[in-house]
Amino acid sequence: MKGSNVVDKKEFQPYVPANKVMPEFTVVSILLGAILAVVFGGANAYLGLRVGMTVSASIPAAVISMGIIRKILRRDSILENNMVQTIGSAGESVAAGAIFTLPALFMWAKEGLCDVPSLVEIGLIALCGGVLGVLMMVPLRSALIVKEHGVLAYPEGQACAEVLIAGEEGGSKASTVFSGLGIAALYKFVADGLKIFPSEITYDIPAYKGSGVGIDVLPALAGVGYICGARVSSYLFAGGVLGWLVIMPLMCLFGGDAILFPVTDMTISQQVAENGVSALWGNYLRYIGAGAVACGGVLSLLKSLPMIIRTFKDSMGVYGKGREASSLRTEQDLSMRTVLIGILIVALALWLIPAIPLNFFTALIVIVFGFFFATVSSRMVGLIGSSNNPVSGMAIATLLISTILLKSTGTVGAEGMTAAIVIGGIICVIAAIAGDTSQDLKTGFLVGSTPRKQQIGEIIGVVVSSIAIGGILYLLSMAWGGYGSDALPAPQAMLMKMIVEGVMGGNLPWNLVFAGVFIALVIEILGLPVLPVSLGLYLPIYLSVPIMLGGVLRWFLDKRKYGSEKEKNTVIQSGILYSSGLIAGEGIVGIVLAMLAVIPMGADSNVGAFIDLSGSFSIGRIGGLIVFATLLLSMYFFAVKEQKNSK
Repeated sequence: MKGSNVVDKKEFQPYVPANKVMPEFTVVSILLGAILAVVFGGANAYLGLRVGMTVSASIPAAVISMGIIRKILRRDSILENNMVQTIGSAGESVAAGAIFTLPALFMWAKEGLCDVPSLVEIGLIALCGGVLGVLMMVPLRSALIVKEHGVLAYPEGQACAEVLIAGEEGGSKASTVFSGLGIAALYKFVADGLKIFPSEITYDIPAYKGSGVGIDVLPALAGVGYICGARVSSYLFAGGVLGWLVIMPLMCLFGGDAILFPVTDMTISQQVAENGVSALWGNYLRYIGAGAVACGGVLSLLKSLPMIIRTFKDSMGVYGKGREASSLRTEQDLSMRTVLIGILIVALALWLIPAIPLNFFTALIVIVFGFFFATVSSRMVGLIGSSNNPVSGMAIATLLISTILLKSTGTVGAEGMTAAIVIGGIICVIAAIAGDTSQDLKTGFLVGSTPRKQQIGEIIGVVVSSIAIGGILYLLSMAWGGYGSDALPAPQAMLMKMIVEGVMGGNLPWNLVFAGVFIALVIEILGLPVLPVSLGLYLPIYLSVPIMLGGVLRWFLDKRKYGSEKEKNTVIQSGILYSSGLIAGEGIVGIVLAMLAVIPMGADSNVGAFIDLSGSFSIGRIGGLIVFATLLLSMYFFAVKEQKNSK
């Protein structure tokens, strides 16, 4: 297929020739893209606050766009659909950057250390980070997307181009996404709205003291596992097994009668007897996991240093030759003047706007670290994809260095901690948006879009998402008991909070943290990817189990016998689209249920409590497991249903 999976640069031609003009930047593409940016931003915010990771929204946004523009509006322009996914996918990246850091401010506010961040503050932090992420990636486009075509895969970008090029099948593909969305929405409403069965099933193993197993029977987690695949899912699961079936039982075996900081009034055995084995995770294991994740983030950056230096050199050389002023539509970027002025304006905004708690020094830290990590992220997603981009690792490294710098210059206490988290939040958004922009520009390169228009589209997506993300964070916090609760553990933000507190106040259980660091080093020596294993160690095991089951289903479909490679690709792609729908559906209903939980009904109740049927009817834990097994069967069915059509 023309423009499809081309790796030889000399033979490559974009799907739409450079001299052909098609509708691209239209009112329809802007409005639809803006709606999808809010939808997928909200869905990924909920997912990330639950499990600490987000997934790329480019492919489902492209499919939904084709279903609406091609089938409903009867319009026919691949470039218009590409613009929709460009704008729409920005919401996911803004959400990822925000939820990995900013909930720490809510948790400190709850502890009385600072004020709750305002909607304006959250929006400005997300907006500044997002705009910087787009602008800082612009000079890198020619070097990474064009010059290294055939070297850097940009997997989501190429997959999204395949979906757009196969636009004739857009209606069928769109129906798969919408089916997953509808099924997950109904499932989530029954599980966490009506509460007919518990969505979290845990079991402590009495014969093996200190150990436990469990599963969150929710569709988004199975969808994440399918999209990530068996290998990444197994790394997460391995981390969970190491923590819950090795480290925690050893704590009880060797230190059951010990009183171990940070708990100072109960022995380890008393904690287990009173609160279950999950108390060991909350009080001890997550610090070990935090050390492992932090070490993994630093290791990934150290290994990337040669790549970073090369990317700087190549990008400045290519961009400096004036490709932004090219007469070819497909080679036109935003001008260097526009990029520099935009970065300067944002830098001044970070320094001078009162709502952003930064000064000249901290604003300078953001600009320096921002360009550094935009470069890292843009190349990393080309190698391993957006879903595996270690954005949190970059944020951890930023927090460690910026917190040390702030402390050494006398900015300490609540002021220093707040500034550190804001710096980390902006850097996190920069890295996430730079990676997303790279994938979208790769898609545009393959289909023949205009880079300058895509870059403007990314900024529009950032603006819309930034306006919405503050309200989403407030809503979720009010409805689910605050961040750090069982319903919204906000694992990444909790990790960032602990790092800043530990550096500023020295009140971390450093022995546990360093144990995690050395576990990460062992994982690195064994040649395993450190971050996913460490994240599995940090998260509760009942989150990694359903992810593993989704990965096993993907593995099973990968190993089936097919008549052709095309047939296999169709099955796997259908499963990815359905899984994307599951994630979006659960996220959307999670936000709806959050709204119901804050709508008052009577003197001391709310609509969410009114629709809760758990007191009068429940199918119990066994029923929940059966329903989840049925959901996995539906994933299999929707994956294989297009198999016959591809023969």
